[in-house]
Amino acid sequence: MSIDWLDGQTQGRANRAAALRDLLARKQSVAVPGAPDGITAVMAKKAGFEALYLSGAAVSASMALPDLGMLTLEDVVRRAREVVRASGLPLIVDCDTGFGEALSVMRTVRELEEIGAACIQIEDQQLPKKCGHLNDKAIVPIEDMCAKISAAKQASSEILICARTDAVSQSFDEGIERANRYAAAGADIIFVEALTSHEQMRTARARIKAPLLANMTEFGRTPQTSLSDFNALGFELVIYPVSAFRIAAASIRAFLSELKTQGEVGKSVERMMTRSDLYKTIGYYDYEALDAKIVTTSLESGA
Repeated sequence: MSIDWLDGQTQGRANRAAALRDLLARKQSVAVPGAPDGITAVMAKKAGFEALYLSGAAVSASMALPDLGMLTLEDVVRRAREVVRASGLPLIVDCDTGFGEALSVMRTVRELEEIGAACIQIEDQQLPKKCGHLNDKAIVPIEDMCAKISAAKQASSEILICARTDAVSQSFDEGIERANRYAAAGADIIFVEALTSHEQMRTARARIKAPLLANMTEFGRTPQTSLSDFNALGFELVIYPVSAFRIAAASIRAFLSELKTQGEVGKSVERMMTRSDLYKTIGYYDYEALDAKIVTTSLESGA
């Protein structure tokens, strides 16, 4: 993990939006894992990923809240700042419906651009919004969503605008129409949520004249599809919004159940990240080296 963010002489202002545009220009699918916090962001960068996604569903769940539009702008900006600081990677930020109408959307854009996010994502659901793979979603009029996109584009100096439509669950053709209208209104990336087959994906790619983002979530309506297949289908970005969070949550639940029933952690130690590995992951020794007053900590062998 780099600690350059602490050093004003070396940090500068990274143009992460430009880096995301470069990824789009490759015209081949880029895997974008969800990173709901700083430690996940660091590990994703170390694994070699080139961009990250901040999911409203994952952030909500991490706060023990449902994904029903209950997050505030402050909740999202705080977590986005953490992920950008920890990874330095281009970050796509799920902002649900934009936290209000045109002026509020503009404020959202400015807040996220100021902390270094690369892209803001807004969607065309009415509040209270739902996960895109659930039933009974209500959609705003197309003109209202276009107004939000235009407002976001006006507020942006660098940050990209990703427009999500949930209309496909009601009418595939309407979803495609909305996608093209949103692109014409200024969206840089189009996200057609909850496509249910490769044929729908193929048709969407053929009919939408903008870069496309696919959502490879689990337990939803979209069939499990490999990155190579998404590449063949022509999608520029593929997000895995809650995958890492689900893995972590299941592991924590299993550990706590074992601790409660067994009254000890001994049998779980082999599954834990060691202290040494954790320190390497978060750059502990780099921070010590930055401050010459701190004596480098010596760990016991095997700790």
